[in-house]
Amino acid sequence: MLRKRGSAILCGAFLFVAWNAVVVLYLWGRPLSGREEREMDGGRGGADLAGDVIHMAEAFEAELEMQRKILLQIQGHRSLWEQPNENGASRVGPPQVVIPILVIACNRVTVKRCLDKLLEYRPSAELYPIIVSQDCGHAETAQVIGSYGSQVTHLKQPDLSDIAVRPEHKKFQGYYKISRHYRWALNQVFNSLSHSSVVIVEDDLEVAPDFFEYFRSLHPILKSDLSLWCVSAWNDNGRDGYVDPGKADLLYRTDFFPGLGWMMLKELWVELEPKWPGAFWDDWMRQPDQRRDRACIRPEISRTLTFGRKGVSLGQFYDKYLRYIKLNSEFVPFTKLDLAYLKEDKYKELFEKQVYSASLVKYEEVQQGQLKGAGPFCLHYSSKDGFKVLAKNLGVMEDLKSGVPRTGYRGVVSFLSRGRRIFLAPPPGWSKYDPTWS
Repeated sequence: MLRKRGSAILCGAFLFVAWNAVVVLYLWGRPLSGREEREMDGGRGGADLAGDVIHMAEAFEAELEMQRKILLQIQGHRSLWEQPNENGASRVGPPQVVIPILVIACNRVTVKRCLDKLLEYRPSAELYPIIVSQDCGHAETAQVIGSYGSQVTHLKQPDLSDIAVRPEHKKFQGYYKISRHYRWALNQVFNSLSHSSVVIVEDDLEVAPDFFEYFRSLHPILKSDLSLWCVSAWNDNGRDGYVDPGKADLLYRTDFFPGLGWMMLKELWVELEPKWPGAFWDDWMRQPDQRRDRACIRPEISRTLTFGRKGVSLGQFYDKYLRYIKLNSEFVPFTKLDLAYLKEDKYKELFEKQVYSASLVKYEEVQQGQLKGAGPFCLHYSSKDGFKVLAKNLGVMEDLKSGVPRTGYRGVVSFLSRGRRIFLAPPPGWSKYDPTWS
């Protein structure tokens, strides 16, 4: 059915272009009538007629060129319904889902670094349209975005006014504007442009070579597993030395909303938009009322890297953690891998078995490099302060949001220390997070 449809479209386009070509050739080649010859001989009237004929021919030539471009576009879109089978031959299949990339921009001309990498690694303009939503009205940044022409769609947030906030929140005006911009931009993607999913990046993120492959492979799982609500490209503890460079294909579930390059579905936006917060939208996402015990998927090695030290957060965590995050450089063919292990029913059982069957060790053994064997090893904590002290001394992110540690899954934080896998975990029998641990 789809093959016939594609052939019909191409045939129709070809016939339309051919008809225009015939008309142009006819106008150029046909002999003039006697009246037209007399008018030509008569001087001015003949000159006008000749000019009209030339103008008509030029118009048809321009139309012919436009139809040629349309035909090329149609041929390009064939890839959306024709896919190779195991033998490499073309087979007809359902159109692949379009996953737009939404770049949130403001006043940083370094958005060029973000866009250059997205365009360098993007495998298909049709499957991954890039939408840049700009707030702030910064002319130089707008000029940089505009320089990409039709390669990106440039949206401009129309409301640049200050937001009325209570006096003690005046210093947080930037956070209020960011939240307003996110709401507007996501409404454009889902409601105005009618997309069903989106990957959100900010203008200070650089992406990895397999960034698009990563999100493409995980879209079906996000769509089918209701216990998930996002896919993130980011590992908060993904500094060099804390991740396994030989496990670029390793993925996790996490109860912590990571952000920094993340995918969501329209269904989630329909749920969140009516109660979207005035400010601090990312920490709001981490509250129990929004998370609702749902998890995100995140990688062992990050698929994004932040290069923006300056911003409304004034570089919080940047110098100590973020600037050292390892960006993946190896292309992993995720779409060819079996990722069914990430489904909640399988993952929870396997993960807990791996964590609580690991050798139980003390902090001093980890810190002093006295571990024996290849691991993995498990290190227990039983209080908020206990977690914070261990995390800080071991070099992983120590803050908690609504009781959830960064990268944590069922309270467990996984990382490498001196080349060995460590699980910083609550004792067996863990049941839920304590929101007062913040």
